[in-house]
Amino acid sequence: MSSMALAKDSDPEKLLEVEVDGASSTDDKTRLGWLTRKLLTWGVESRGISPVPLDERVGHPFSKIFFVWFSMNFNILSFSAGTLGPVVYGLGLRDSCLTILFFNLLCCAPPAYIGTWGPKLGMRQMIITRYSFGYYGVIVPCIMNLISMIGFSILNCILGGQALASVSSHNLSWTVGIVVIAIISLLVSFCGYNVLNWYERVAWIPVLITYVITMGVGGKHLSNPPSTVPVTASTILSFASTLAGFAVTYSSLSSDFTSYFPPKTSSWKLFFSAYLGFLIPIVSIQCLGAAVVSSVSNVPHWEESYAGGNVGGLLEAILSPVGNFSKFLTLLLSLSVAANIAGTFYSISINIQVFIPALVVVPRYVFSFVATAIVVPISIVGAHRFYDTLVNFLGIIGYWASAYVAIVMIEHLFFRKNDPSRYDKDVWDVPKRLPSGLAAIAAGVASFGVVIPSMHQVWFVGPIARSTGDIGFEVAFAATVILYFPFRWFEIRWRGFI
Repeated sequence: MSSMALAKDSDPEKLLEVEVDGASSTDDKTRLGWLTRKLLTWGVESRGISPVPLDERVGHPFSKIFFVWFSMNFNILSFSAGTLGPVVYGLGLRDSCLTILFFNLLCCAPPAYIGTWGPKLGMRQMIITRYSFGYYGVIVPCIMNLISMIGFSILNCILGGQALASVSSHNLSWTVGIVVIAIISLLVSFCGYNVLNWYERVAWIPVLITYVITMGVGGKHLSNPPSTVPVTASTILSFASTLAGFAVTYSSLSSDFTSYFPPKTSSWKLFFSAYLGFLIPIVSIQCLGAAVVSSVSNVPHWEESYAGGNVGGLLEAILSPVGNFSKFLTLLLSLSVAANIAGTFYSISINIQVFIPALVVVPRYVFSFVATAIVVPISIVGAHRFYDTLVNFLGIIGYWASAYVAIVMIEHLFFRKNDPSRYDKDVWDVPKRLPSGLAAIAAGVASFGVVIPSMHQVWFVGPIARSTGDIGFEVAFAATVILYFPFRWFEIRWRGFI
């Protein structure tokens, strides 16, 4: 049986009943077949990139999607992103919080909106992306998405490992802490959609309790010192670009968590459920991070624990007045990153099948191990350069995410008229019936002709950015929109179908 024929029916539950290379995989002696059957009886999800049938699209979508995004962002990585305003850009607390609020009001909208397509189409996000980038062209955004997700998982593992090491008074190394966090995340992502939804529904509760106690014992030390540098539009825009890299990048995995919802799900209700799931934890925890780090210099014990950008050590120092109980609370905060890593590992396992279509015959859960094997060693190597890694990564990743959002939104709203029926769901894996992807790739790549001069990074400052600050994120979106319209129109005329 050809790989294309296998792709046409890529549900591993059904693939167990076909013959591969002349050998029946229904034979219980086949180890993978037996293991998959056993795991399915335990509730483990094996479905990968194949569209979800209507009879499997059930549930209560609004609370599910709210808690998925709420728990994934209610963690110490959001706290760390908030610290960048005062630490890296020299902003005061007021300016940091206002930037966090107003730019996240904007940046949380694209992933929330794009996620509303999942119930209408029953497809994963990168499969929907094939309808603009094509069967082979989608490999480009898929690679960028994998880099983005692996990068966020690395940052979360580093933070979780730091916090665990702080709990043990550094008797436990950062390396061991990173491995522990990764294994917990692996277990949740391995089980799949149902277990992941259950976990995300409850994972935020102990984190909320811990943050409330943190404010209770450390709030008296918080202050609003003046900015260490003059506040300029350039500084604000550079910090905003970093924040954009935090929120907008979820757009490339939004529908991975909504494709199981019924097609009649209200798009407006789903949008606001997701939007609030992003906005509330990101804004509140980033502002808390900005507030705490602005006051570090006023409390010697905090400053000592925060040396080298050790966020876990800082949080334990804040909680130290509650005695040994502070170690338990810091442990809870360290585990908060698992909610984000587990969801990200889940999407990585799906994206690998899009990246290498031949792997569609392999059950989804196998790739959770692959994601873990990639993330853990890189996290260990990069653990002692956290802030450099965070700033550089978030800044760069926001540029590609902005171009991606521009392409898929123009495709959906303009060329497909916001009409799910204009997506032929039977051709999701038929290369000749999908767009060539040349228009999307050309628009995205060409946009960097103006993005690069607008970048403001530690290692490079473009000529435009010298006077404006980092506006690469905004320029990437605008330039891609302008370019994609004519490129896609020409592609449709050339090929004769949308």
